[in-house]
Amino acid sequence: MTRRNVLFLLTDQHRVDTLGCYGNTAVSTPALDGLAASGTRFDRWYTPSAICTPARASLLTGYSPFRHRLLANYERNVAYREDLDEGQFTFARALQEAGYRTGLVGKWHVGTHRTAADYGFDGPTLPGWHNPVDAPDYLAYLEERGLPPYAISDHIRGTLPNGGPGNLLAARLHQPEEATFEHYLADRAIEQLRDYAAGRREDGRPFFLGLHYFGPHLPYLLPDEYFDMYDPAAIELPASIQERFLGKPPVQANYSKHWTFDTIPIETSRKLIAVYWGYVTMIDRQLGRVLDALDELGLTEETAVFFSSDHGEFTGSHRLHDKGPAMYEDIYRTAGIVRVPGMPAGQVSDEFVTLTDVTATILALAEVDPSPAVDSRSLLPLVGGEPVEWQQDVLCEFHGHHFPYPQRMLRDRRYKLVVNPESVNELYDLEEDPDELHNRYEHPELAEVRERMLHRLYTALVERGDNFYHWMTSMYDVGGVGYDPSMSGLDEPTYVGR
Repeated sequence: MTRRNVLFLLTDQHRVDTLGCYGNTAVSTPALDGLAASGTRFDRWYTPSAICTPARASLLTGYSPFRHRLLANYERNVAYREDLDEGQFTFARALQEAGYRTGLVGKWHVGTHRTAADYGFDGPTLPGWHNPVDAPDYLAYLEERGLPPYAISDHIRGTLPNGGPGNLLAARLHQPEEATFEHYLADRAIEQLRDYAAGRREDGRPFFLGLHYFGPHLPYLLPDEYFDMYDPAAIELPASIQERFLGKPPVQANYSKHWTFDTIPIETSRKLIAVYWGYVTMIDRQLGRVLDALDELGLTEETAVFFSSDHGEFTGSHRLHDKGPAMYEDIYRTAGIVRVPGMPAGQVSDEFVTLTDVTATILALAEVDPSPAVDSRSLLPLVGGEPVEWQQDVLCEFHGHHFPYPQRMLRDRRYKLVVNPESVNELYDLEEDPDELHNRYEHPELAEVRERMLHRLYTALVERGDNFYHWMTSMYDVGGVGYDPSMSGLDEPTYVGR
């Protein structure tokens, strides 16, 4: 295979059910729908962890979060490490060593001190978790074009338990579309594509370009056209808005208070969803501009294109906003689309894959050894339509955001198990209860399922080397133990595997 260019499109906090190609007939997403029609759409694509920095570090390294150890966003850090090890493997360095140009336009968020440039990526330095509207390159962009600066009104927020104002959820942006940060990112990506295309013609060097949007992460800050694009009265509220948190970990109800859901009128909740949909459409239009530029530059037939998100977003589901210590499908299942020239179009895969698998896939496209990406598996056999045996479940992890909160999740084709060491565990029958409203962990009729999934999760954690399994060793009947759980080394082994 000729070494492909790679264009990687990544959004932030993007619900899979907002895309036409995933079944939403109300939201306009023609660019991503067209990409899916020309490639492979993955229906069981998961984030390794529903928090920005851990997920993005997994993409960069091909390591699970417990292994690369960037476990929380630095803005809410609770004493976790904030940068990768100096010698950590990354696909960026591997591509550069193989002769690739590498660029990244947009959100980085993979550490505090080292930027994308420190990993060899071309592109403007744009720190932080939200649109950095004070970034020098963005301000220069506005000045060069005579465009107005960032300004907002019509703030939407709830009330915190202490009586103070809640987090800003949305607002009206007083800029034309061409002045938005989203339009700016598309322009910068197109400029980088033109530069790489010229280099490809001159010396034949392939390229990797990441375009990473900060949205549709809250707060949703949109110009009038998109703020008012969708009618709130036509919004069907998610079924899980009737969540009562009965039999659930108490932290979920506390998180609902933190996100002020019950202080916001239901009409405003509908408006928030409508504005979120407008944000999705605005980003889709910008992605369409970039994909059109790929065509105009004659790069489409030699460039693999990926689209995904680092994780999903609640947007009122389970009476929550943002993301957090609740391993629901809303934030763990995301969109995943891959188009490789010469491979079948219009495919739909129902295999369990993760964002981490992109790392080995990029390396395989570049004809670089993918084995250093130890927790990643190339998706090319699936994209190529080859018959291949694949895992029948997916394992995800969470380590906390505002506070340490370790969780592990195992999801198979029907059931989901979530282990919460400080609280009650969760078991959902996604066939009977797709909205995950009823925790059936203690239900006797599912005892066999619970035991099977506990044992499977335990075995998978042991195989990975994820020390979360030590908790499960002592707390659950997960079979024989082949080591001394005290790990003291002072006694003869008293636990023998059976």
